[in-house]
Amino acid sequence: MSVIFILVGLVLLVIGGEFLVRSSVALSFKLNLSRMVIGLTVVSFATSAPELLVSLQAAVQGFSDISLGNVIGSNIANIALVLGITAIITPLGIDRDFYRFNWPVMMIFSIALYFFLKSGQNISRIEGVAFLLGIVTYLIILITRSRKKKDVVVEEVDESLQAVSVFKIVLWLLIGGAALYGGSELLVSGAVDLATKLGVSERVISVTMIAIGTSVPELAASVMAALKKEKALSLGNLIGSNIFNIASVLGITALIQPIYIQSEAILSNDIFWMIGVAFILIPLAFLPVKLEMGRYKGIILFVGYTIFVSLAFLG
Repeated sequence: MSVIFILVGLVLLVIGGEFLVRSSVALSFKLNLSRMVIGLTVVSFATSAPELLVSLQAAVQGFSDISLGNVIGSNIANIALVLGITAIITPLGIDRDFYRFNWPVMMIFSIALYFFLKSGQNISRIEGVAFLLGIVTYLIILITRSRKKKDVVVEEVDESLQAVSVFKIVLWLLIGGAALYGGSELLVSGAVDLATKLGVSERVISVTMIAIGTSVPELAASVMAALKKEKALSLGNLIGSNIFNIASVLGITALIQPIYIQSEAILSNDIFWMIGVAFILIPLAFLPVKLEMGRYKGIILFVGYTIFVSLAFLG
């Protein structure tokens, strides 16, 4: 039954996330926001909603390991699994903004998460506020930089949503909200039950199964972008998703309910995998072919992810 709960929960999260994105974009058009601002902010926040609901639900119910494991595992999966598979399908070009701006920001947030957890074995409300101030600053700089550039790659925004009625927007918001709440409830319950039956910790289930499940939308979007030869799109979206996962998901969750470490493995193992996988992107981006993520580099990332998952269960 626990596996069914997890699967149904993941399906509801995907459905809820899609309805939330569509309603948010449609509402943004009603408010006369530009396509660039919608792509850089509204879509990014909306696509992080599944991770947010799962982390918040878990923290409120006292399963902080799921809150942290969900975000840390999702960030590892975004790079090692999603980017790895995408690069295997087709070599990806890397925009210079990757190492000049996006990658450094991702590393700053990742290292800040480590120090926040290390200092007090938790993420406090004050630290949650710091993350939220950080993401707001990041978005302001991102929008300012984007306005100075002629060719800006942003999240795909469906122009047809400009014509959506207010009634449909409200309906989609209600459907999305209900699906996200129900999905997160089922996913957390199923994960706790499955961990108990398998004799492993909630942390193991969250950094593997839940993380893979919540990364499915990113995987689908990146694979489609790769197949369409939109080479600059995939890597930028994944880096942005990792930044939002740490800063907005954990920031909002900690603000509502401080997140405490329950399993030491999160601090002694998982977070180092997250930082390590993020860091390795720089040498991979430049050696031996500059600014290209080729197939063999994708294989390296994918093999690394299989090792991480295997060690999580064996440990």
